[in-house]
Amino acid sequence: MHGKPSPVARLFWTAVISGPFALWYGPPALGATGVALLCVWLRHLGRPRRFRARVRRIARAHGETLALRRRQESFRDAYGNWIEDGWLRERDYFLDRTVLPQINPRDADLFATERDRMLAIVEAEASAVDLPEEEDAPEDGLDYERYCAERLARAGWRAHRTPASGDQGADIVADRDGLRLVVQCKRLTKPVGNAAVQEAAAAQRYWAGDRAAVVSNAGFTPAARRLAAATGVLLLHHDGLEALDLAQV
Repeated sequence: MHGKPSPVARLFWTAVISGPFALWYGPPALGATGVALLCVWLRHLGRPRRFRARVRRIARAHGETLALRRRQESFRDAYGNWIEDGWLRERDYFLDRTVLPQINPRDADLFATERDRMLAIVEAEASAVDLPEEEDAPEDGLDYERYCAERLARAGWRAHRTPASGDQGADIVADRDGLRLVVQCKRLTKPVGNAAVQEAAAAQRYWAGDRAAVVSNAGFTPAARRLAAATGVLLLHHDGLEALDLAQV
């Protein structure tokens, strides 16, 4: 595939094509040639702006999901530091897996040179979404399970909490439209590790579920994400429960 012609090449060929007409027809044609060269140059200068506008439209279409991921992948550690490592990785993932496939291959050079501005666009679109207050989620583990079950019930699921003992890793079993979801709930102050994913996958088999999910107010470690991708376990923020549709995931 041929790359996008450079502005120098565009200007050169515009001059080559228009030059003879300018010499033959005199000043009016010479002025038209100058206008054509100016248009080529202005179009080149506006190319990054049009590229960023395209990125902004893509990010805005995913604004609510980005806002949820931003909340989920950021937390305050035991030392009081605000940790955003997971969210920073998520921004890069979004650009590489969602934005890049929708960009014209001829603009691939801008995908590299404009990356910092693209990241800023993703940050701005995620920040612009007004999510419900996080304080709505109870801090106690059992209360958090009830909270998640109630959110599933509001979405039409027949959700019931499992017994405190012998649950085999499941906190909630929910049924809707002939599908069963097995849920493990984690109310934490740090990202959830892959042990929770392992337990959810085992609980899915025990409770004969169609899908398993780990629901948390916090983010998930890279190891947990890799294991979830391999096992098919869903990693969710509790704000996403009411919109969850297993037929579409």
